[in-house]
Amino acid sequence: MTQTHPITAARNGGQILIQQLRNHGARRIFLVPGESYLPCIDALNEHQDAIQAVVCRQESGAAYMAEAHGKLTGAPGICFVTRGPGATNASIGVHTAFQDSTPMILFVGQVGNGFYEREAFQEIDYRRMFGQMAKWVAQIDRTDRIPEFIARAFSVATSGRPGPVVLALPEDTLWGTAQVADLPSYTRVLTRPGTADLDALRERLEAAHSPFLLVGGSGWTSEALAQVRGFAERFDLPVGVSWRRLECFDQRHPNFAGHVGWGMHEGLRQRMRSVDLLLTLGARLGEATTEGYSVVESPRPRQQLVHVYADPNELGRVFQPTQAICASNVGMAEGLATLSPSRIPTWGAHTRAANAAYRATLAPLPSPSAMSLDQAACHVNTVLPAEACITVGAGNYALYPHRYRQFNGIGSSLAPTVGSMGYGLPAAIAAKLEDPQRPVVCYAGDGCFQMNLQELGVAMQYRLGIVVLVFNNGMWGTIRAHQEREFPDRTIALTFDNPDFAHLVGAYRGHGEVVSDNTQFEAAFARALAFAERERLPALIEIRYDADGIAPGETLSAIRASAQQLQRERAAAV
Repeated sequence: MTQTHPITAARNGGQILIQQLRNHGARRIFLVPGESYLPCIDALNEHQDAIQAVVCRQESGAAYMAEAHGKLTGAPGICFVTRGPGATNASIGVHTAFQDSTPMILFVGQVGNGFYEREAFQEIDYRRMFGQMAKWVAQIDRTDRIPEFIARAFSVATSGRPGPVVLALPEDTLWGTAQVADLPSYTRVLTRPGTADLDALRERLEAAHSPFLLVGGSGWTSEALAQVRGFAERFDLPVGVSWRRLECFDQRHPNFAGHVGWGMHEGLRQRMRSVDLLLTLGARLGEATTEGYSVVESPRPRQQLVHVYADPNELGRVFQPTQAICASNVGMAEGLATLSPSRIPTWGAHTRAANAAYRATLAPLPSPSAMSLDQAACHVNTVLPAEACITVGAGNYALYPHRYRQFNGIGSSLAPTVGSMGYGLPAAIAAKLEDPQRPVVCYAGDGCFQMNLQELGVAMQYRLGIVVLVFNNGMWGTIRAHQEREFPDRTIALTFDNPDFAHLVGAYRGHGEVVSDNTQFEAAFARALAFAERERLPALIEIRYDADGIAPGETLSAIRASAQQLQRERAAAV
């Protein structure tokens, strides 16, 4: 029977567009208002019962929030920004969504078609601007085609390898009127492995001596992760999670082996190099996960590689796999749920050793000062409930929660695989909006935090009780470490004076404290959690510590000394 969708009364483009978003299940829009898309803003009046409009302070924060929403829900995060400067500010969120494979739709106001190609006020060609950082970039030039473009945007953002879509909205399209049919909600397309794929995989597993399961990517559901966990248990496989996909496996599970990628412990690094079969599920195996394509070599890995990915264009692109399976994470999980070994796996000792090595890394490493970031991160892991969410941006400070927090499922971690700064606070806001009962803690470096600290205004306005830990060492720490390695004892242009962060959060009606040793941290963290829950406002702890302690188990002084010794050896060899 043919489904029909009646033509409605004439509406302007903004009314048509917002109705389509509602039809496709959008529940929240992150925006910085602009005159270029006023009809859309006005149309939100009729949808306040279904769509929450979150007014952000800067477009990069809005885009980050939309990206984090996409990670949390698997549905496209929706962001609206104005033309020109608004779009350029939001581009960092689009780039993050692209490299993180996150479904997202960015709507950008545009000059009217009558002014196009004249370099009108704030005019940019968005197809050229976003072409290499989005799955699809288009401009809706006709009001009556808005439903078609919106439906396609949702499908493209969620199909295959998920990612961002950018749609430009000329003013005459939004102010124009049309009588047009609304379209029903999109359906996410899932691809599944064939019987032959699964049979071949089981044969390879049972012929292996030291297999390893690496889980990553996006588009997971709780049910799919549970199916993967059951598969790992039946085959007694050691399991790692790819770079910054910490939520993809329960890290308290006896089969968990660790976080694979930059900063992994040496035992896991050697284990990854020595396994004879690497089953990679959902991860692209990028530079970060493979540590510069060294742990898994390109183009031909030393391990047998079974690569499962939703986009056929990624299979064989960088690595030539032993077996390639084109399947979505959810579809592959359904297939793995049907597999059981024909005999007891022989690599149980390998799995137990991998887990024991991982658990050994949870003991705090020595610190050069009274304020041990290792001990603080261990304390956070101990006292936070399992369902809590931890967000980070980019910087060496993020290595502490990544090492010591035991994540366990969707929403427990929000971390940009693209390594973009300023992400943690907007992501924490998105997490708290999505689940107000879930404790949310943002880890942020002093530089990282200042890239989007104005979004504290969103937490204040919407009464979001998040906790922010600001790691204050007065410098761009990660770059300082790189500089010491390459140009030891010649640091320049890396330090800065900071505001009093504890007082700053008070301007947003929040709670702030400063700690400088571990005897202060535990009580301060308890007060911050209690304030955030009770007052539904942000709490912030500024952690002042010795800048020499640059990463777990590493100091700048040791990095400098090692680099200087290497320079002397090279000079002597000439």
